[in-house]
Amino acid sequence: MYRRDFLGGAMAASLLAFGGAGRALAAGPAPTRLLPPALRPGDMVGLVSPSSATDDSLKLQLAAEVMQALGFRVRAGEHYAARRGHLAGTDAERAGDINRMFADPEVKAVVCVRGGAGAARLLPLLDYGLIRRNPKVLLGYSDITALHCAIQARTGLVTFHGPIGAGSWNSFVVDQFRRLFLQRELLEYRNPVPDEDELVQRGNRTMAIHGGRARGPLLGGNLSVLVGLAGSPYLPAFDGAILFLEDVEEAPYRVDRMLTTLKLAGVLDRIAGFIFGQCTDCDPGAGHGSLSIEQVLDDHIRPLGIPAYRGALIGHLREQFIVPVGGMVEMDADAGTFRLLEPVLR
Repeated sequence: MYRRDFLGGAMAASLLAFGGAGRALAAGPAPTRLLPPALRPGDMVGLVSPSSATDDSLKLQLAAEVMQALGFRVRAGEHYAARRGHLAGTDAERAGDINRMFADPEVKAVVCVRGGAGAARLLPLLDYGLIRRNPKVLLGYSDITALHCAIQARTGLVTFHGPIGAGSWNSFVVDQFRRLFLQRELLEYRNPVPDEDELVQRGNRTMAIHGGRARGPLLGGNLSVLVGLAGSPYLPAFDGAILFLEDVEEAPYRVDRMLTTLKLAGVLDRIAGFIFGQCTDCDPGAGHGSLSIEQVLDDHIRPLGIPAYRGALIGHLREQFIVPVGGMVEMDADAGTFRLLEPVLR
């Protein structure tokens, strides 16, 4: 995965920045929560590529067609189809596209075409004052976690961890998108029961790590990208938060190492609840004698004694939740659900 190319160096620098166990990952109080306007049919949606280049122009076309099929007009970023190595243009070009979308009064939402790697490189180049003055929907996941974290930390704007423009826009995702962004529904996030020929449900199961309910702002995203921001000013304050995490193609020993980093930095001791989505293709493989993901979560999360569960439809999935980063939620670990307590759009 491209994310791993920068994670090692970022992790080393971050650990030096900690200066010892229990130090906070981000300094300063959380900014006031800022809500983007709700969307309406006919609004202009901007498409940007903050991370990796898209290797097939059809994917760019599909991203535009999806937005049009949802009833929106589309404006593509100047460099969204560019390429510089594995990146979709230079850092200045990609950051400039994002800044221009937030500055453009016609654009009401910014949708990331894809993830991959490279979004963290843009964080010093984003105009956070501009973003704060022009709040609007930002949608994407995986490497886009870097943008969600930084914008939340620096502006308080609620952004949305969910499908990328070039990803699957199946009926599950489209229905959720419309209910959330157009109808402003206070959603409950509950895994649907799959249509399967089984006496008891097997697919889409959730499992409580520690039972109970908790309330707080929902923060998190892709685990490896989030940990790569440790020690920087671009990670939000996690005090009293519900932390959600997901990842893809990470061996369990790497997940263990990253959760250990969050533990040593004091993050896990400050959260009120924990939701683990999917770690897609994270099996240890035959003959490695590795801990399983379940054992890693039991080691790090269960001793916290806070409400926690795993199996939510968050992550690298065809059917995935659209999660408001910074939105106020209540989670129920026993039921394997969480719900919005307040509007996340105005």
